[in-house]
Amino acid sequence: MLKNFFWMCSGADTDVLEKCSKAEQIKQAGIGGTVFFTAVMAFIASAYALYTVFDNIFTAVFFGLVWGLLIFNLDRFIVATIKKRDNISAEFTQAIPRIILAIIIAIVIAKPLELKIFEKEIDRVLLEEKNQMTLDNKQQIGMQYSPAIEKLNSEISGLKNEITRKESEVNSLYDTYISEAEGREGTLKIGKGPVYKEKREKHDAALQELQQLREANSIKINDKERQITALQTDLTTKISKTQPTIDGFDGLMARIKALEKLPWLPSFFIFLLFLSIETAPVIAKLLAPKGEYDVRLEDIENTAKTWVTQKEDKRKQMLTAEFALNDKIYADLSEEEELYNYKRQSAREIMQMQADAFYNQQKKLLQ
Repeated sequence: MLKNFFWMCSGADTDVLEKCSKAEQIKQAGIGGTVFFTAVMAFIASAYALYTVFDNIFTAVFFGLVWGLLIFNLDRFIVATIKKRDNISAEFTQAIPRIILAIIIAIVIAKPLELKIFEKEIDRVLLEEKNQMTLDNKQQIGMQYSPAIEKLNSEISGLKNEITRKESEVNSLYDTYISEAEGREGTLKIGKGPVYKEKREKHDAALQELQQLREANSIKINDKERQITALQTDLTTKISKTQPTIDGFDGLMARIKALEKLPWLPSFFIFLLFLSIETAPVIAKLLAPKGEYDVRLEDIENTAKTWVTQKEDKRKQMLTAEFALNDKIYADLSEEEELYNYKRQSAREIMQMQADAFYNQQKKLLQ
């Protein structure tokens, strides 16, 4: 059962193969097994690659199965059409298209498995890139709000400085009238005289202005702080909205680019591994020596070719003889008097009928 299945995979003629020796049957079964397991590897690799794209196991398995069957059919066809002859260069020429295709397929199916094998290293690279992208994203979005926030902070600082200057002025006036009362400055007289009252009134007026300034600037500062809070909230909201895009930056293309940042040698050897797997059926067919099955198959093909050549030659001879006979027969007939008189009488009748028809048509037109 398994032997017949591998024979089918090799594309061999089972009727011919059953008449061959056991060694030849085992060789063809080995070639068929190579074709089958190559298709299985293609299915596994393509299914994983499609799973990373669609993130759906049923879709990945379905299309992976289609891809595996495609590779199986292609390998089986090429292996079956490579005929073992005594000309190695001709056999290799037949295999060149399949080898080129194998290189392309090896690149396609090796990448997904490389992504799986180096998954941890790729995740580390992606994490570093995501962190950098997060910082860059915050910086770029922050640049949109920084001028407005800095302007508001500057205005708040100006308002606070205005209050501080007024406080300094009030404190200075306070020290002035206290010093006047203590006799340390001004009139140098201890007591609360007219000069003291004048300076005290000036201080009280300045203090009242300070209180009014504090109330007015406090309202302005609170309003500007609310604007800053609103801008910062908007900034945080925009960062939060864009962060999922950065967090989801782990698709197939992103992982391939991350893989390219890793050392190339391990990936190259994995590519060589899959290239050898993909070319295995063709290489196995090319390296296999010409055996009994190939000799029997060549004999069957040569027999059919000889039979077709004979039939074609006979048809050419029959056609040549037919042409010669027809030429001689028509030459003999052209010299017979009886055939000449018959043809002459037929032509006379046709010409008379044409003349009568023309006469009747013209007569109808004139009436």
